[in-house]
Amino acid sequence: MPFCPGGIPYVIRPGDTYFSLARRFGTTVDALIAANPGVDPNNLQIGMTICIPVAPVPGPCPGGFTYVIRGGDTFFSLARRFGISVEALMAANPGVDPNNLRIGQTICIPVMPAPPFCPPWTTPYTIQAGDTLFSIARRFRIELEDILSTNPGVDPHNLRIGQVICLPTGPR
Repeated sequence: MPFCPGGIPYVIRPGDTYFSLARRFGTTVDALIAANPGVDPNNLQIGMTICIPVAPVPGPCPGGFTYVIRGGDTFFSLARRFGISVEALMAANPGVDPNNLRIGQTICIPVMPAPPFCPPWTTPYTIQAGDTLFSIARRFRIELEDILSTNPGVDPHNLRIGQVICLPTGPR
């Protein structure tokens, strides 16, 4: 994971570009390039962790950043835009009625923690609503025992939406 003082670690997802990330997080492409020396902005890899040079906001939005509601925003659209779950967005904004957002209203966008280091023979996977280790094993055609042995600290009975595990993808 890159050293990220004064910023937040971010895991590259499909479709991410420095331009789209700059717009999403309220920074510039130049600031992203400066915060990530050695990273080729034209060759971002899914699962790669980079530094977003936006300091988490202290106080009402620890570990995240504030966002001002614009026309058409919903918790669902914001969750998709920022790569988080609706549940995480609701938890970060107690007292905010997701069915009554007002233009100009300020909310907290939580930032998902960077995934654990996954060995080179694995790939990170983010737990989604309804996932079980059994369903993940079946979906990716991986032995359940291999997932368990690759993630020794993971409680299979207490998976959390947004939690990142490592899926074995090749020989050790």
